Amino acid sequence: MIRLVCLVGLLVLMLASPAAAHDVKAGADLRIAQTIAGAELTLVVKATTRVPGPLRVEVIGFPSAPALDLRLRSVADGRVVNGTVAQGRPAQLRVEETGPHELTVSAGGENAVIPFRVLVDRGSGWEFLIYGGLFVAGLLLVGGLLTGAYNRRGRSAFVVTGVAAAGVAVAALIVILDPWLPAGSPDGAEPRPTGSALGRPYVQRVVTTVPAGPLAGEEFVARVDLFDGSTGRPVDDLTIHHEAMAHLVVTSEDGRYFRHVHPLRTAPGRLEVRLRADRPGRYLTYVELERTDSGGQLLTGAFTVTGSAPADPATSAKSVAPADPGAPDGAAGVVTVTPAVPQAGRAATVEVPTSGTLRPWLGMAGHLIVRGADGQFLGHVHEMGTPGNRLRFTFSFPVPGRYFAWAQYATDRGITTVPFTVEVPR
Repeated sequence: MIRLVCLVGLLVLMLASPAAAHDVKAGADLRIAQTIAGAELTLVVKATTRVPGPLRVEVIGFPSAPALDLRLRSVADGRVVNGTVAQGRPAQLRVEETGPHELTVSAGGENAVIPFRVLVDRGSGWEFLIYGGLFVAGLLLVGGLLTGAYNRRGRSAFVVTGVAAAGVAVAALIVILDPWLPAGSPDGAEPRPTGSALGRPYVQRVVTTVPAGPLAGEEFVARVDLFDGSTGRPVDDLTIHHEAMAHLVVTSEDGRYFRHVHPLRTAPGRLEVRLRADRPGRYLTYVELERTDSGGQLLTGAFTVTGSAPADPATSAKSVAPADPGAPDGAAGVVTVTPAVPQAGRAATVEVPTSGTLRPWLGMAGHLIVRGADGQFLGHVHEMGTPGNRLRFTFSFPVPGRYFAWAQYATDRGITTVPFTVEVPR
């Protein structure tokens, strides 16, 4: 019996394979950050347990978050349902089948088309072995007791009871090893290619603006077109990366302007977001994204804003200009860097005071974005949850030089950005 149990355990371990980091799982909510109608919000598509059935959509935002018009379309048969969602007022849309869908979100004259899949967990094949083994073991145990009662020698009862014990042992072993067992694909999951290595070519990008020459102080659209590095076709297989399809950081060359936004998917391979730059000059763009079955990627670009700077200096101050470390951030306090003179290539600790009650944003308590003064480097790290009213980041400045930095966190009032600069000596 011991040999039988060991053999079953060996087979289970041989069949088990670690789950990919970005496999789509049934039973999990889909959270997608969007910058739409001048507001930052997170759209939440709640997990569904049955199809046909209801699909609940919620929005998490700040006081300025607008109501959103929703249009849900099934890719398979084109069936469409409509609804409206606002903060505190979820929408309930009916879905008729699992598989690929498109959710169109509209507000303020802007539209985003979000592709996703409706998934329903159909259970694991291992459950059949667990419950089947326990059921058979129960029958055999009863049979063993009855056989022993009417058979004086008891040999038959011993055999029956031994087989029942083996069934219980196998079921228990599968329960113990369940976290390492390969999970079955949920209904509606995308078929995965077989016989080929994982990984897809890097994304190529073209960064433009509409209009082509934006003027200082006027609204424009920053557009990022994504192409496959091998085929040249639009890249439309982005996976959710830190609760967004893409993170776009835009800064002026001098670091006085900073935006961290989440562009809208307006067409296959096209991301767009509305911006307004208050001063003329050259602006640098950084796009963080990830393709399905591939690693993360940072894309860079640039555009130029023409016109004249505003006459009111207070207008420029709204651009979130970096200040020196230790400069007060309103009522929050001062930013500290330890050691006070950081060394290139060695970890430093950045502590940022906060005001208000923190709430998670993009799945994290806080974000630190660091850019080299020459624009050749961009780093993005997260705060994992430090107790108290301070955020603590660990960051390693790669080379000597000057760095512009922006720490961000969210409260019920909105997103706070704390700018500062760091000098790393040679």
